[in-house]
Amino acid sequence: METESPDAAPLDVAPLDVVAISRLSSAILERVSTVVVGMEESIELALASILAGGHVLFEDVPGLGKTLAARSLAAAIGLDFRRVQCTPDLLPSDITGSFVYAPSTSEFVFRPGPVFTGLLLADEINRTSPKTQSALLEAMAEGQVTVEGSSYPLPVPFHVIATSNPIEYEGTYALPEAQLDRFMVRLAAGYPSRAGEQRVLLNRVARQREVATVEAVITADELRAMQRGVETVAVDDDIAMYCVDLAGATREHGAVQVGASPRGAQGLMLVARALAVMSGRDYVTPEDVKRIAVPVLAHRLSLTPQAWANGVDPVAIVLDVADEVAGPPAVGAAKSASADIATDTPVDAP
Repeated sequence: METESPDAAPLDVAPLDVVAISRLSSAILERVSTVVVGMEESIELALASILAGGHVLFEDVPGLGKTLAARSLAAAIGLDFRRVQCTPDLLPSDITGSFVYAPSTSEFVFRPGPVFTGLLLADEINRTSPKTQSALLEAMAEGQVTVEGSSYPLPVPFHVIATSNPIEYEGTYALPEAQLDRFMVRLAAGYPSRAGEQRVLLNRVARQREVATVEAVITADELRAMQRGVETVAVDDDIAMYCVDLAGATREHGAVQVGASPRGAQGLMLVARALAVMSGRDYVTPEDVKRIAVPVLAHRLSLTPQAWANGVDPVAIVLDVADEVAGPPAVGAAKSASADIATDTPVDAP
């Protein structure tokens, strides 16, 4: 059997420094905000997750712009973008690709599926069967897919943004815990403000067409350089232990049957580090970790049957845990103070 191999992963690039990453991140968020209204916090966390090398799940009611946000973010960061509309009859091969017969050569040739892209939008992922949902597990975890015993690497960078509708249950399939754990964050934007909703309407009138477009701010190689720059940022031991303590506290909560795994603790550290760099800092503070505790941990909790029957919200559990777990001292405060002193101290003229 022959294969039509996807393009090989590009050679590694040099990492960008903190100042460059912060500047480009601000430009990306500003560009996306021109078409996506009322989702500033969610878009910032989604970008931080991508800079941290993760995948994003948007879970909210229909009509709030989840798909627009994913498409706009993909365009702004310069990634090739493909969308899969998940339906009950979608097959795993519709995502990964399959071998097809080529009459010209009388052989079977592998034709890559839509997963071979920079950013894959799995729209309404809970509408497709668990078998098809699981087709993304290997891609999200290892950056490759295996078909008929042969493995094919995915482009670098590769990210998945999925959307899910939490209010309908007929004809849907809840994501299993193993699939949820592969998403670094789960985000919900909520309804926009009154002024924000007015802006949505006026933007639609101004552009005189249904589809909103966003121009690229960076290229895929520049995104990779930003990701490499985030990876160079060190994390203090106290911050790492704080992430461990937060994840560990979810396992001991009385309403939780299965708490956050070590992957959840790692997610806290990685997203917090990306947020710090986006803010122009080369160190992580406890506030960075606490800010992303709910998006990183809430979807990783399995409640006890009694808690589930009583309508306990995992978000409330994470908020309680974040309030109860003592954080470390303000890591980085001394660095910041010393930097300010060094900047403000006058230098004697020769």
